Amino acid sequence: MERNTFDLMKTKDITAVTVSSSVLEDIIGVSDRRIRQLADEGILVRAAKGRYNLQSSVKNYILTLKIAADSGEDPDSELNLEEVKAQHEKVKMHITQLKLALMQGEVHKSTDVEHVMKDMLSSFRARLLNVPAKLAPLLTMRDNPDWIREAITKEIIEVLGELKDYNPKDFYSEEYIESNENDDYE
Repeated sequence: MERNTFDLMKTKDITAVTVSSSVLEDIIGVSDRRIRQLADEGILVRAAKGRYNLQSSVKNYILTLKIAADSGEDPDSELNLEEVKAQHEKVKMHITQLKLALMQGEVHKSTDVEHVMKDMLSSFRARLLNVPAKLAPLLTMRDNPDWIREAITKEIIEVLGELKDYNPKDFYSEEYIESNENDDYE
């Protein structure tokens, strides 16, 4: 008779097996509070109030441990509120420093740089492509190589001058200029 009871307890499919939070605590070795946190994070699968699907929960927890091990994190560490606040303040300070550097023209938004560079390079390209048309009439009647070389060099230097003029204000977007004008009145 004992053998039949033991056979009844054997199961080949554990997909439907649910366990209480206390059993799951014992299996994975964490506190009841951590069990609830893991369930809230979707790692442990709730079947009903206080009951968890054993197979899915254990699989998800093992996967979480593997991912954490690969990234060097401790998946069961409790969040330290003071550390989180300190990190938040650090991020806010960094954002403020970036805004200040932007206002002082020490950094520029990538979209502003892209816009200015496209305009500058388009203008440079147009002027460079215009060099042959501009010089051809002047050079056709000349047979002095030194004069021709000097005329070409002079024109190239003039076209290159298009690239040398850096003005930080060119990199400010209209959004930045408008927000600064509003700041002056506050």
